[in-house]
Formats: sequence, C-alpha cells, structure tokens
Amino acid sequence: MTTITRTAIAAPSFADRFRALVETVKAAQARRAVYKRTLNELHSLSARDLGDLGISRNNLRAIAYQAAYEGETRLNGRA
Repeated sequence: MTTITRTAIAAPSFADRFRALVETVKAAQARRAVYKRTLNELHSLSARDLGDLGISRNNLRAIAYQAAYEGETRLNGRA
C-alpha cells in the first residue's frame, strides 16, 4: 500500500514581512544617527586635538562610517 504525505510550509505573513521591514528601517536610522553624531563630534574637535589623536580631517568621514556601519554588532546588542 502506498501512502502520500504532503507537508506545506507556511510562508511569512504580510504582517511578519512588514514588521521585518520596519525593523530594518529602524536599524538603518540608528546607524545613520551614529554616523551623523560621530561626524559632528569629530568636526567639533580642533586641529590640535585631531593631531593629538593622529587623525587627519580627510579621514573624519571614514572614521564615522566605521563607527556606524562596521561597528554594527554594537547596535544589535552583541559584542
């Protein structure tokens, strides 16, 4: 005798997909806020302070980017 078993996998509902989208947007906004805050703080430093830290004004955007986007695990509560 042959038995056929059919298993259906439920796709995520619209509400689940919408929640995921909202979370993605919130995370992007949080990263952008970290970038802007870091960049503003770095811009507020004097040339002497930046020199003491070994930072060139040309590198401020790269440093802010690293803080916001490459340090992403800190925003997610890890590490």
